[in-house]
Amino acid sequence: MAEITDEDYEAYEQDIEILVDTLRQCFLADKARYYVAGHRNILFIEIEGLDELTEAEISEVAEPVLDELDLDFDEISLVPFKKS
Repeated sequence: MAEITDEDYEAYEQDIEILVDTLRQCFLADKARYYVAGHRNILFIEIEGLDELTEAEISEVAEPVLDELDLDFDEISLVPFKKS
């Protein structure tokens, strides 16, 4: 197995940041952020305003973006943005 370089990790982070920003824009949200549960290979994306939408509305907006995704996660979960 090839060793992961700093450049590989930076490209991986940039891909995630582009995805998060794209979804933020699609949902017309001001705030979005992500975190990775690496031990479970899950990407959680918090997006402001999701708590005001139905699951069907979220899927309708997110699915076209996620279908184009080329990231290797077992699961990607969109959740409402919580203040820290």
